[in-house]
Amino acid sequence: MAAKGGERSSAGDPVRTLELLWRVPGSSGPTRGPKQRTTLDAVIAAALEIADTAGLGALTMRSVAAKLGLTPMATYTYVPGKAELLDLMLDTVYQRMPRQELGEMSWRERVSTIAAENRALLARHPWVAYLPTTRPPLGPGVAAKYDHELRAFDGLGLDDLAMDAALTYVLGFVTSTAQLAIDTAKAARDSGESDRDWWERAAPLLARVFDAERYPLAARVGAVAGQAHDSAYSADHAYEFGLGRVLDGLAVLIEKPRP
Repeated sequence: MAAKGGERSSAGDPVRTLELLWRVPGSSGPTRGPKQRTTLDAVIAAALEIADTAGLGALTMRSVAAKLGLTPMATYTYVPGKAELLDLMLDTVYQRMPRQELGEMSWRERVSTIAAENRALLARHPWVAYLPTTRPPLGPGVAAKYDHELRAFDGLGLDDLAMDAALTYVLGFVTSTAQLAIDTAKAARDSGESDRDWWERAAPLLARVFDAERYPLAARVGAVAGQAHDSAYSADHAYEFGLGRVLDGLAVLIEKPRP
């Protein structure tokens, strides 16, 4: 599920990408010549459908063209290449993600809400969880998402740098637990069996080779966790437990007495 070939956001030409992201007049296709058979938005929609259903490994300019009934060369009249297309896709899903009004919530509720919004986004678009965004596409979707999520920390006495760092901390946690959920689902899908079925098949041999006296903590804790989760891990439990610890960690910063 990881991004193929070292793909990341903002790997294309920055000026051309920004023109497309902000729909600068004349940037989304030729204005002269024969009537165009599709639109930039249709190209993005086709790419999103491929990535959402088959992953980034299946996304090529050729596969997008085939989905739209175009030649690959025709697709390049709308977007210069896959690098720029990835940025357009990412900015589009950020623009479309549902956002709750945070104004009347406590700070813990606000942070929990933005965490849940991002978790839902990654469940809908699993490829986003594996696309490095250290250079995010600076489009309207990214701007709207960032502005909304910073509101979770606004008015709490944090300076601007701390607000940005706190948001990065929360989103990093959400991404890591989302990857666990995605990987668990992929393992079940690829193997054709659930985690419980897999463990039941492995259990007889494991009972013969695993020395519980040599690894007593692993035996005890692993048995309790396995019984609770029906597998080695539970993505839902990891999320709920981890979010509580994230909130407690932020509380040290947010709720400390001010001089």
